[in-house]
Amino acid sequence: MKRLLFAALAAVSFASFAHAQSNATGEFTTPSGTMQFVRDDRDFVAMLDKDIFDRFDAKTLAHFDETGRDNATVTRMLVQTAFGPVLYDLRHKPPLVQRVNARLTIKRVFWQPDEVVMQGADGWYRFKDGTLTKLQSSTTTYR
Repeated sequence: MKRLLFAALAAVSFASFAHAQSNATGEFTTPSGTMQFVRDDRDFVAMLDKDIFDRFDAKTLAHFDETGRDNATVTRMLVQTAFGPVLYDLRHKPPLVQRVNARLTIKRVFWQPDEVVMQGADGWYRFKDGTLTKLQSSTTTYR
């Protein structure tokens, strides 16, 4: 119990390092090209240089973005869909699309070099190499 409390306090103390949620639909500069979201009937489509690379169901658009060193280029994006989060790795062309395949509502995201750590309504999760893992107490500090 003591370690779980420590992990929760550590996560809260570094909350400012998490990227805030956005609902922007405009154009994003990425290493792969110019990306944007467009509403198509009930769905949203993700487009790269005017070509559709993904389609997802969502009532509203919500995403968390990781920016490159220049703070102007979006390198990765975690998008909240009706069926759970989807990770777009925009460092690749075409972008790598990985579905989490779990109904989670994401509150916060911490970007790590080889994984994404996210806070859901019922705890913390790691998404790495296409695998979602519920985190237990940890002494790891995420930034």
